[in-house]
Amino acid sequence: MPYLLPEIATIVKGRLLDRDPQLNSLAVTHLLTDSRRLSAPGGVLFFAIKTQAGDGHRYIPSLVEKGVKFFVVENEAVATGDAAFIVVRDSVAALQALASHHRQQFSFPVVGITGSNGKTIVKEWLFQLLSIDRNVVRSPKSYNSQVGVPLSVWQMMPEHEFALIEAGISQPGEMQKLEPVVRPAIGIFTHLGEAHQAQFSSMDQKVREKLKLFNHAGILIYCSDQETVHQAVKNYLPDIKRLTWGSDKSSTLGILNIKIENTDSRIIGDFRGQKVEITIPFADKAAQENACHCWLLMLHLGYDNQTIAARMRFLQPVEMRMQLKHGINRCLLLNDYYNSDLVSLALALDFLNQQEQKRRKTLILSDILQSGRAGSELYTEVATLLKEKGISRLFAIGPEINRHQDLFELKAEFFTTTQSFISRFNSFSFHDEAVLLKGARPFHFEDISRLLEQKQHRTRLEIDLNAMVHNLNVYRSLLKPNTRIMAMVKAFSYGSGTYEIANLLQFHQVDYLAVAYADEGVELRQAGIHLPIMVMNPEPSGFDAMLQHLLEPEIFSVEQLQQFAVAAASHLSEEPNPLYFVHLKINTGMHRLGVEPENIEALAEVIIAHPQVRVASVFTHLAASDEPENDAFTEQQIQNFKEICSQLRKRLDYDFLRHALNTSGIVRFPQYQMEMVRPGIGLYGIDSTGILQPQLRNVSTLISTISQIREVKAGETIGYSRKGKLNRDSRIATIGIGYADGLNRLLGNGRGSVSIKGKTAPIVGNVCMDMAMIDVTGIEAEVGEEVVIFGAEHPVQEMAELLGTIPYEILTSVSQRVKRIYYSE
Repeated sequence: MPYLLPEIATIVKGRLLDRDPQLNSLAVTHLLTDSRRLSAPGGVLFFAIKTQAGDGHRYIPSLVEKGVKFFVVENEAVATGDAAFIVVRDSVAALQALASHHRQQFSFPVVGITGSNGKTIVKEWLFQLLSIDRNVVRSPKSYNSQVGVPLSVWQMMPEHEFALIEAGISQPGEMQKLEPVVRPAIGIFTHLGEAHQAQFSSMDQKVREKLKLFNHAGILIYCSDQETVHQAVKNYLPDIKRLTWGSDKSSTLGILNIKIENTDSRIIGDFRGQKVEITIPFADKAAQENACHCWLLMLHLGYDNQTIAARMRFLQPVEMRMQLKHGINRCLLLNDYYNSDLVSLALALDFLNQQEQKRRKTLILSDILQSGRAGSELYTEVATLLKEKGISRLFAIGPEINRHQDLFELKAEFFTTTQSFISRFNSFSFHDEAVLLKGARPFHFEDISRLLEQKQHRTRLEIDLNAMVHNLNVYRSLLKPNTRIMAMVKAFSYGSGTYEIANLLQFHQVDYLAVAYADEGVELRQAGIHLPIMVMNPEPSGFDAMLQHLLEPEIFSVEQLQQFAVAAASHLSEEPNPLYFVHLKINTGMHRLGVEPENIEALAEVIIAHPQVRVASVFTHLAASDEPENDAFTEQQIQNFKEICSQLRKRLDYDFLRHALNTSGIVRFPQYQMEMVRPGIGLYGIDSTGILQPQLRNVSTLISTISQIREVKAGETIGYSRKGKLNRDSRIATIGIGYADGLNRLLGNGRGSVSIKGKTAPIVGNVCMDMAMIDVTGIEAEVGEEVVIFGAEHPVQEMAELLGTIPYEILTSVSQRVKRIYYSE
């Protein structure tokens, strides 16, 4: 449904800067709020949004260069180039106004879903249940924010018959802005929990704010056993029709009994005097609650219970995260095969294109099921999308996509079934490329994933890329708009991986990366990282490689600078007057590396004598920025550093960046940001000051599995040297991780513990090289059960405290033989 620019200007109450009247006749079809996700410029309207993490107005010139013609802005001064601009007071409000207008064009039922927990699962399960016989549009993944909701609603098209829109809030006043965007006819309020509670004065206030989504809804579905929700609905929405489920006999759907049968839940209820029953393939309480919301909606929509029960029996787990793994033959493997539709395909292709370390991009794609669109129309759009995203080759699986082979211009192979692909699979045809698996569940792409995944032992380190981006934005919110960021990725990115982390930080537009040694920087360059990279411990023997790969050395002595200048003078370059950038490290009291203050003049003389060597930045390292008792020393370090920088600026005929603040310095000394800061461990979710810790998210989770379980009598001993003596009959499990993997040997003999199903299991006996034993007495654990060594539920800080060390050491001790898996939502 295209819109013309003058029409949009009227809708959003903006002022159209009409520079080229011809642009007014061009249609807007796509909305964009993130400049990095541009695939093709045609029909794109970019909303320049200001957030704590950045300002979208900064990226307008580059988007104009790429061919984007339409912009909504808050600042008229950015209007430049061959483009049209709508000036508004608030870009987010304008986006919401446009989506609200779009929503009003449709009369089919819209279900609005909110709550604290379960929103996304209820939405996805309803899609699984309803899309069998209805053309359903839904919010992609968890697009439930002030920006995500209007982008979700924008997907609504005339061919749709039903909409499932998820909406979340984190503070008062937000839901009333989303209500006209969604304007649901039917509401679902899922489980009420503690999420974002700090922003609300009480639980009642949070419920009241969330209920504003249903101010104009006719029907609301919720669990009447949640007394806070039940009372709030009666108090604040007295006229809405309530469809409730729960143990109360007056509930629309009374739950009579729930029986756990192996891994299934059999739920027996009473719906308006009629006994009904479903079975779901999940045994946890949260799944039971989510299923009951879906069950009651389907009953309300008129589905007979026999049909509902048949569909409920095959509900699939909802995995909202994409997995990035190491594949065979130096491939990167991106698993995103839990669902398949055009929107999620576009999102997955965006993430695939972020993996710049692999130039060749391969897609393995199944039929897109239940789209409600004609095959020729659907796969024409798919083919266009693949072309726009620069996909190198396609493996297409399914009878429907096979019928439209002629639409695809790229290199492609077609198979009718997954099994036919597997039977012809040749591992040598996949090498040095990024491979995306995107398939509907009936095609069982997990079987293909097993063929492509690099085989390593089952212990794994999971890295949550969304959590790292969140942490980056937390620190960005503390910075002035023009303060640059040099992100630390040394020591294998604190154990999290090399180019995967560097690539993420590059995509999210940090300004510099810092590595410890030249070979780390060379690897990043070979993996497609083009950001400036500072090498903190450069060896003269590595200067040639650094010059070749445009790596920038930390200079910490006059002699070292002279050696680099000689290497730079003899380096052959295609540039007529090349410049080679360096970073001067000043010792102000750390006494580790750095130029002494009395040698600054000599250092300046060398720089002036070698004009091809240019100072990019000057910096120092704070010795105790996280310790209040040393604040006077820190202040003196910074003052000495600023004086030295002033001295250097007088000697050089150009300016340079200054930086002194590490992670803790950013938090405790924000007045000294200068031109750049250097966040490190904070990006990985650890704040050594403790001040910012509640705002940070856990990034790394170390997981192993149980290999064997045995019953051992009291008095027996466990492990080497018989150190683990049992004082009771015990159930002992062996897990597949040892000190060679990063489980410190000092954690043995009851000092350390792991977590299983949220319960603590102590480590028994000495930790072995490749294994350890834990006491699972009283815990319902089985062979193959996952065991969390550290993570959100078992913080790495606690392990570090037990060992009398710091989290840095724990993270960097995780062996590289441990498989890293990267998740992105």
